[in-house]
Amino acid sequence: MRRERGSWQQLWWDARMAPPVLYLLGSAAPPVLQAGTVVEEARRRGWDVCLGLTPTAADWLEDQLPQLEQTSGHPVRSRYKRPGRPDVWPPASVALVAPATFNTLNQWALGLTDKFVVGFAAEAIGKGIPLVTMPCVNAAYARHPQFPRSLATLRDAGVRVLYGEGGFVPNPPGRGRPDSYPWPLALEAASAALDTADGDGAAPHTAAADPAGARHARCVPGRTEHGRP
Repeated sequence: MRRERGSWQQLWWDARMAPPVLYLLGSAAPPVLQAGTVVEEARRRGWDVCLGLTPTAADWLEDQLPQLEQTSGHPVRSRYKRPGRPDVWPPASVALVAPATFNTLNQWALGLTDKFVVGFAAEAIGKGIPLVTMPCVNAAYARHPQFPRSLATLRDAGVRVLYGEGGFVPNPPGRGRPDSYPWPLALEAASAALDTADGDGAAPHTAAADPAGARHARCVPGRTEHGRP
């Protein structure tokens, strides 16, 4: 029997049935130009998707922003909101930082948060939001001594980094292949991160304590209510 609209029981049930929320946070590497296709695929897999971009990535996609907002159902964000203004996105279940450039990864690891995308990802570590990232750098950048340090820092902080075998493998400078960027691996890792958070209690809220937390516990994309395919 449906409870009176507005009751806490109804709010809890509505949140329980809501899809999990994926923050797709992209920076200015060529695979970001595929953002529309990725948003569509993530939604097909059961995610409610919010798209965030670095300022340069937003500039690259300027002509596509209205369509991206229509596809995702949420505003595309590239800047921090002004103080006092409400948040236009629902709370994140998982954040996927991809493509992650050399600059974005190093800023994130070092805690340099002038960009919205990096600031959210840095704060999400402390909030316990499951995080996945997949770099997009060429082999020359990958040989810079700071790059492996940044990846190690992020891994130590609990971020799942998809780099090397089973993730992104860099190409020599000028020989990148944006169409071969392994987006399916990134989306699969995001679903796995949500599933793991549900199983080990790492998610920032529990369904019993918080209606928004119910989405972590029940609605894993591609899985049934009990977590099985």
